[in-house]
Amino acid sequence: MLESIKSLSRGEPFVLSPPLPHNPRIAPKAPTRRKPAPAPAYLTDARLGRIIRLLMDHATMVVSGTKLAAELKITRSEVWRLIQQLRSLGVEVEGHPATGYQLRTMPDLLLPEVLAPLLRGTVFGANVYHYYKIGSTNNVAMEAASAGAPEGSVFLAEEQTAGRGRGGNAWHSARSTGIYCSVILRPPLPPSEVLVLSLAVALAVRDAIRELNPALEPDLKWPNDLLLDGKKFCGILTEMNAEPTRVRHIVVGIGINVNQASLPDELRPIATSLLVASGSEWSRVDLAAALLKSLHREYRELIEGTQARESILRRFTSASSYVRGKRVRIEENGDAAFEGTTEGLDPRGFLQVRTAEGLRIVLSGTVRATEPQSGGHKLTTND
Repeated sequence: MLESIKSLSRGEPFVLSPPLPHNPRIAPKAPTRRKPAPAPAYLTDARLGRIIRLLMDHATMVVSGTKLAAELKITRSEVWRLIQQLRSLGVEVEGHPATGYQLRTMPDLLLPEVLAPLLRGTVFGANVYHYYKIGSTNNVAMEAASAGAPEGSVFLAEEQTAGRGRGGNAWHSARSTGIYCSVILRPPLPPSEVLVLSLAVALAVRDAIRELNPALEPDLKWPNDLLLDGKKFCGILTEMNAEPTRVRHIVVGIGINVNQASLPDELRPIATSLLVASGSEWSRVDLAAALLKSLHREYRELIEGTQARESILRRFTSASSYVRGKRVRIEENGDAAFEGTTEGLDPRGFLQVRTAEGLRIVLSGTVRATEPQSGGHKLTTND
């Protein structure tokens, strides 16, 4: 999901190790040489966020350019240049240097100055990084994690040019309409437990959405998609760097279609957005804050709770129409596809499917729902 931070070496590739036999769905990466700490060269200019914060704190009055310049310790002409940059990014700022400035509407940008105060008390409140336009949030988060970035670091983008999902699929990332977010975690878990963490992330997304709109009931499709009306609106991509018995770090990428009024023609049959599904616009700031707070709760429970795994598997099963009693077609990586009926999750979180030949455990691959029709089955849902 995001372009790299400048001080990280951009020419050195990350080498994918062979899939771990206990969980090939999650892509482990080989250890990489330690690199310098990230520098903010490609980050959003922090002064833009500070201007927005100052204007929000004085929302009922006009703030003079002189006051903004004094607060930011810059010239008034530099304030004017930054105001123009904000306007080019869609922020509605009224006024000019002679009269001062005022926000016409509250901006819905995922800036650290706006989001971090809402995350106090969580693992995600201290290190929030924002980009207006970048390649992939997961890419930059993986590089930052290898360079020693702390647990709880959050990477957000208004737009991605190379967003990706599981299996290398592209993720459509329209500007300032979705949430494109990656977080770094360093759980004291063996690699075999990471699938359960991915399921917990799906539960966190679902809870955040229902917190803001209880009328919506997202369906969880194993292992990493969320659906509304049978169409995908959220995908989760989990990547890790691990030894055979210990996780070094995990990057969880979350892409949510939020305020897209329409989607590309090729995606309309299989994808949707929260706006389309609910009929109203959402505050991306409120949703991002609810998501990260919900993820904090799920993560803490997973690493500290005594019955956390069982709780996650039980709740995921309850919230998913795919886990039990669903006719599905499984397209495993490199293997022939097969069909069957789902029979729940095994104790590790893998999907169990009853076929004509017996019970099969799905370790990785694409799950598609099918429905009987004359002459065979018809695919009805997305990847």
